[in-house]
Amino acid sequence: MNILFYTHSLVSDWNHGNAHFLRGVMRDLVRRGHQAAALEPRRSWSRDQLVADQGEAPVVRFSQTFPQLKSISYDEDFEHERALAEADVVIVHEWTDPALIARIGKARRSLDFTLLFHDTHHRAVSADGEIATLDLSAYDGVLAFGETLRERYLAAGWGRQVFTWHEAADDALFKPRPRIEQNRDVVWVGNWGDDERSREIGEFLIEPVARLGLSATVHGVRYPRQAKAALEIAGIAYRGWVANADVPTVFAQHRLTVHIPRRPYVESLPGIPTIRMFEALACGIPLISAPWRDEERLFRPGDDFLFARNSEDMTRMMRDLIADPAARKALSDSGLETIRTRHTCRHRVDELFGILNEIGTSRVRRELTDQEAAE
Repeated sequence: MNILFYTHSLVSDWNHGNAHFLRGVMRDLVRRGHQAAALEPRRSWSRDQLVADQGEAPVVRFSQTFPQLKSISYDEDFEHERALAEADVVIVHEWTDPALIARIGKARRSLDFTLLFHDTHHRAVSADGEIATLDLSAYDGVLAFGETLRERYLAAGWGRQVFTWHEAADDALFKPRPRIEQNRDVVWVGNWGDDERSREIGEFLIEPVARLGLSATVHGVRYPRQAKAALEIAGIAYRGWVANADVPTVFAQHRLTVHIPRRPYVESLPGIPTIRMFEALACGIPLISAPWRDEERLFRPGDDFLFARNSEDMTRMMRDLIADPAARKALSDSGLETIRTRHTCRHRVDELFGILNEIGTSRVRRELTDQEAAE
């Protein structure tokens, strides 16, 4: 099959976690013998910020790190209908320009491809007026990255059919690196998040690390001056942006990590962790999480990771895990098992094919049937 992804950016992962997931999904599609390409605007916020922050080197490196992935940049003169005419499946991300979302839907009415809308953000609850204005009338279905988001689409009447399609770890990249020395205690890889978790970063990272005097590292972007100052006072090394392809090495250099979800997900879209949680567990690093409700039972709390209710909990758990290598190993082994059993991009491609078997065009269903027979 020929599968086309409209994305904010595949090349840039600067404050753009959806790129992580799409890279893994596309790599697995190519591995299975399908054609997969991403269409992204020539000028996007994430890519512009990456170049402003790091120069052109990360853009060049993308094709070296992911040689099997194809990204096509478009501008105002790009002939989208020509690209769509060659596709069997088109998946359009929620950050795509609304006029283009409508234009792709219009093309679907005359062309024989299956069209899906993909939402991996909280605007459906935090800026629902923006989502309500999108023209999804010609879209065959919606892929929502959590059950509570799926329910929001259904309640609002957005889209014909809505499916839960969680993010997951690209386990071709995110896997343990046992030969790397663990020479630091705690790492957090996460962005500041538009003040959506500033208080939580203080409570579940800065305060416990400062109390215990641990060696700690933070990677991420958009940290204001006062946040960097707070990290420095706590003795936490702030290292800025890190390419997602380098994160497994960063995890391997530390004894544990933390998960600090953004407040809109905790309060309005419970049950949806950040993709970093999947990726960390796939790397086999012990993880302690700030509060969120695992309503879909994605993991086994207490076995795959630990839940800290407050700063005091986090302090105690950090102290105990740092002092107990056996407990760290048991936690990391369990989390890794859950990822490998349920939450890799390979699993999500299987789920995608199941959805396409249900709602796809006859041509798509026939190709999937032929592939199953060949396997």
